[in-house]
Amino acid sequence: MNVDVTTDRFGAPGATRQAVEHVAPGTCKPATCNLPHVAASLLVVVTAVLLAFGALVTTYEAAMAVPDWPGTFGHNMLLFPLAEWLHGPWDLFLEHGHRLLGALVGLLTLMVAGLVWWRGGPPAVGALAIAAVLLVIMQGALGGARVLLDDKTVAKVHACTGPLFFAVAVSLAVLTRAGGRSSASTPRAGWTAAALVVAIYMQLVAGAQLRHVDPSMPPDSFRGLVALHVGGAVVVLVLAFASAAHATTWRSWPVAILVAACMQWLLGLGTWIVSWGLPTGLIPEAWQPDVALRARGGWTAAIVTGHVLLGMLMLGLSVAAAIRAGALDHVASLGHRGDVRRWRRFA
Repeated sequence: MNVDVTTDRFGAPGATRQAVEHVAPGTCKPATCNLPHVAASLLVVVTAVLLAFGALVTTYEAAMAVPDWPGTFGHNMLLFPLAEWLHGPWDLFLEHGHRLLGALVGLLTLMVAGLVWWRGGPPAVGALAIAAVLLVIMQGALGGARVLLDDKTVAKVHACTGPLFFAVAVSLAVLTRAGGRSSASTPRAGWTAAALVVAIYMQLVAGAQLRHVDPSMPPDSFRGLVALHVGGAVVVLVLAFASAAHATTWRSWPVAILVAACMQWLLGLGTWIVSWGLPTGLIPEAWQPDVALRARGGWTAAIVTGHVLLGMLMLGLSVAAAIRAGALDHVASLGHRGDVRRWRRFA
């Protein structure tokens, strides 16, 4: 029911009379509650931890530490003894932890999708939520197939779809945030930001192929893959500079990406050195690992894994920057104006 209260514009009593509207069950005021954004932000954080575990699994080659799936050594995955997991071998800790985090991400994804559709909003945002659900299901199936088939090709695909899901999760977190939609910027800035997203994702795809490289790969194929990855790094760096130059009110985003891109070059060089040693001879003749050193611990593992995780961070930042720059305005335009207005009131 409506309740009349007497307040002035500062909240003091006695100046004006206004009605406090009845809040229907299942709703809350935007100023005090934004459940989809909270859930989507939590999804981004947990997914980042999941990606970190996944990167460590690859670094330590721990993917087959648990030979069965979806169970863990015959146990229900969720009921595997805690003491055996925490005090067991390092590779078991990584692989089983990766599975548990994957299950948690799946549940959070379903929660985000449910909240988005429950609260309403533009159809495009709802479509992103559905895409997140489909991707997390596919990612879980790929993870299971990787174990059951013991196939590195499946691992490569699994490593490519993970960043894609992370990008969708970041998009949901940004689009459900109050004021998270586009800010004033030039069309050129929007297109540059969008190109940067694509370039960074393609770099992650190329890096995944190198992370799971088959020792039997022909030398020419390996050199071509390395050349593609190095060339992509140049493209990312150029686009990062261009984004910073074209940015207006969202300058902090591309500057952060530019700094990360410079750091990524250093980590990439370190990753090569700790994995295959210092190249000898002329490039590209030196781009063939005779003996893989394979980082397994300490700083070497930190460098290799950090190179992957910084790439993921750059992808997330670039997605947020692209949305802020207006690169994804066409997504919002897929919905009716009324839907967009309702989403903005919600957010």
